[in-house]
Amino acid sequence: MLDRTDGTEVFADHRELLFSVVYNLLGGVADTEDVLQDTWLAWAARCAGGEPIENPRAYLVRIAVNTALARQSAVSRRRETYVGPWLPEPVVTEPSDDPAVRVEAVSMALLVVLETLSPLERAVFVLHEVFGYPHAEIAAILDRTPPAVRQLARRARAHVQSRRPRFAPDRRLQRAVTERFLAAALGGDLAALLDLLAPDVTMWTDGGGKAKGAALRPVTGRDKVARMISGVAARRAPADLEIRYRTVNGDPSAVLFDHDAPFAVMVIDLTAAGDQVAGIYAVTNPDKLSHLDDQD
Repeated sequence: MLDRTDGTEVFADHRELLFSVVYNLLGGVADTEDVLQDTWLAWAARCAGGEPIENPRAYLVRIAVNTALARQSAVSRRRETYVGPWLPEPVVTEPSDDPAVRVEAVSMALLVVLETLSPLERAVFVLHEVFGYPHAEIAAILDRTPPAVRQLARRARAHVQSRRPRFAPDRRLQRAVTERFLAAALGGDLAALLDLLAPDVTMWTDGGGKAKGAALRPVTGRDKVARMISGVAARRAPADLEIRYRTVNGDPSAVLFDHDAPFAVMVIDLTAAGDQVAGIYAVTNPDKLSHLDDQD
């Protein structure tokens, strides 16, 4: 039997894993923290009850995943009334030594694709493809049969692969392109900007109805994206923005500050060849940036 002290230590030991799993299911820091709080309460009650827990990790992951799935409907309802494109809440992370985990675990581009899966498909994909859980363990977590889980896994993998072919971008190149992109965008160099953008580049701007200059829908096409960036940079960007390069959602990215207050997060997604920008994810909703003060 675990006493309260032991139970607290065990939960703390698994908290990073639980946060990563739940965040990849929900895409929001506040929602993730709420799920972890509910998981802790369930865990503490189980420890206090005196029932033996043979595999604390499996128990905690199962509680966290199912609590996240139960919360998904409320999260989805909120997003139906969200103003403009919704992007995952950016999280400053430490780079992983494993490129596959780094890209698939928390990248902004992948999380946007995961939003198009059903909650169960997303749970299976995250647990299997990101964290390496075998189908039999996932079946136990979700209270489904292994054949049902394998079917969900095949469907989710095909869906993700069709929208985001798997490749591991070079981190140094991604950082270099991000620097060139911001220099061109903030410096008003339209020719350099056009040269960097892929013909079918798409830009998502998440302002949540609270930040000026955010488009109400994704903008696609080199010319349209370049014009939008140039217009926003010329008319709405503060003159003395400070750029701090950080690892955001697993990728080399930029956090822009206006007088030490987070102003925007810019995440650049490259083409498979790595020579042009395929996607731009700009989070300017202040509600999604306030926690970056603590992470900087």
